[in-house]
This record gives sequence, structure tokens and C-alpha cells, in this order.
Amino acid sequence: MIIPAIDLIDGQVVRLYQGDYNQKTTFAKSPLRQLNSYQAQGASWLHLVDLNGAKDPDERQTELIKTIAAKLIAKLQVGGGIRSLAQVEELLEIGVDRVVIGSLAVRQPELVIDWLNRFGSEAICLALDVNISPAGEKLVALSGWQQHSGVALEALTRTFLDAGLKHALVTDISRDGTLGGANTSLYRELSDQFPDIRWQASGGIASLEDVEAVKNSGAASVIIGKALLIDNFTVGEAIACWPNAT
Repeated sequence: MIIPAIDLIDGQVVRLYQGDYNQKTTFAKSPLRQLNSYQAQGASWLHLVDLNGAKDPDERQTELIKTIAAKLIAKLQVGGGIRSLAQVEELLEIGVDRVVIGSLAVRQPELVIDWLNRFGSEAICLALDVNISPAGEKLVALSGWQQHSGVALEALTRTFLDAGLKHALVTDISRDGTLGGANTSLYRELSDQFPDIRWQASGGIASLEDVEAVKNSGAASVIIGKALLIDNFTVGEAIACWPNAT
């Protein structure tokens, strides 16, 4: 499945290079107009990251997200610094279909397990962003990739399996924003090891050939941001390559 994505800072569509706020590209595109365009081309899910909220929960762009969710037909998953039950509830109440949880899954797994039990596996997606060591260890990063947790991706995934984890977004940080191609071997390993989880691939997509490669990796979907914003290809072309599941 193709999941087009945008990142927002102060209501503007942006892209960061490998999560670095100092390496930001701003696009002169209306967030709602951009997502509506993706929807019109056939996207059934859309992905939005609130980078204000990721940096400071008090700066969360809640009203903008509410407006966007109300005007979309496609389903919307939203992430960016979710740290409390109240924030999860608020996002679901304003029309978000799935809340993406990142660093908190490492820092307070019991809390996130409670949310999985409370809201169900369709309402929660984990964002497990990894640095891969020279030895092949997949170590989860924290706080917008600025901190190392020392926690292995596989061990963390097992922590959530009994709670019914179904959706997990994994980004190879070294590929993010680079247009250097996806780490398909990573998704192949994960889908082989944890076949019941619908893995969302993210990072490095530059071409339809990259989309095809992820499709064949065992991932359930691919998040595409920068390549769409710079018109490397369209959502419609990507969906023709990898039709959305019903």
C-alpha cells in the first residue's frame, strides 16, 4: 500500500534531512491541498507528522490537524511527540484514525501497551526508527533521532506482540531524506521474523523502482514523502505499481 506523507512545522509543509531541524526544506504547498491531491489520486491512507509537537508538546498543531482530518475522506495517521493518554484521546476525537507513537514506546512500554489494549491495534502504530550498527544491530533512536536508546528493534517488538501490536513504521535513519533507496533487506528480515505485523517502510524512496523493491520486501506499505513533493513521480503512478489493499 502507498501512504503519502507530509511533515508540518508552523503550518508549512517541510522535509528534514535525517531528522535534523537545521537541515529543513520548506515547500510552498498548502498542507490540506497537498493531502487532497494525494487522496484524489487514490491514496486511502495519509501520514502526517507534527514536527512542532515532536519538539514541544505545547506547540502541537491540533487545530490544523483537526481541520485537515475533517476535510479528508482518506484515513489519517498522525505522529509527532505523543507523550500522554490525553494527547492520544484528543487526536482520535478530532478525527485522526491512527496515532503514531515513537520514543514513548521505548521509554514507557507499559504505558503504550495499555493504549493498545484501550484503543485497539488499529488505532496505534509504533514508529521504530533505527540506526544500524556495523555489526548489523538495529538500535532504536529516541527524541527525533537525537538520542540512542541502546534497545534492539527485535527485542522491543517482542515486548508489544502479546498486546496485539499490528502496525509498526520502521525508518532506517541513514536513508531518511536521502532519496538513496529503501533498506529492503531490513523489511525482509522483519517481515520474516514477525509476519503478523504490518510493517510500514520509510526512508529513501526516490523512484518507482524503489517502490517496487519495497513491495517485494514483505512490507505491508511504504511511506513516501520527499519524492512526491519534488515530483519524482505521482501518487497515481506509485499506486499503479503497488495497488492499495482493500
